[in-house]
Amino acid sequence: MREHVNVPPALVAGKLFNSASKFRVLLTASGIVVSLLLLTGYTCWSRSPIDLVRGQNMSRAGLYESWKKGQVVVLVRHGERCDRSDNECLGPKDGITRNGSQVSAQVGRSLSQLGLARTDILASPSTRTAQTAQSLFGHPVASQDWLVDCENMNLGRVMAHKAINRNLVLVTHSECIGQLESQQGYPSAETSEYDGAVFISLDKRNRPVIRGVINPQDWKQLEREGVTETT
Repeated sequence: MREHVNVPPALVAGKLFNSASKFRVLLTASGIVVSLLLLTGYTCWSRSPIDLVRGQNMSRAGLYESWKKGQVVVLVRHGERCDRSDNECLGPKDGITRNGSQVSAQVGRSLSQLGLARTDILASPSTRTAQTAQSLFGHPVASQDWLVDCENMNLGRVMAHKAINRNLVLVTHSECIGQLESQQGYPSAETSEYDGAVFISLDKRNRPVIRGVINPQDWKQLEREGVTETT
């Protein structure tokens, strides 16, 4: 028969206190680890596609070579809306402003530095996209209704309109661009700027992926840093 041993209450209380202290330390450490993981995940997970003019992002994404081979799709948002600005309208109220037209023309000149010989261009049928396309490229651009149907926009639909070995530039709307970004893992991406461009190319598995964005004010920097790589 095992002999019953009386343990002093103070000793029992001490052990319980030590156990509780260790448990609190463990909880605190676990909380710190979880917080660090969440913080790391937040900072590493990009909220929006990368800015292609930063560093060597354009080269790292292989976009210069892909452009020369006719493997790139660029979606460009229309210029500054007349009905949401106090600036002078270029024409009808549902179009863009004169200031927006000038910005589009500057973007078009920069885009042309990449070379447009192997590039097809389409625009949505709205007045603002038609005017933007005219300003971008200096001539009217063919329109297609699917480019204003943003609820049904997806990469499969985009790629179905891309010819083999030819780049494709689509002048469209922020809602359509946002729809594609959301489907590609950027549900919280910032709304694209007026005349902002999103670049898409194929990955190693021949799947279309968003490579990044270029905002209108950054095209000149891209020209200075790397456009000569296409020659």
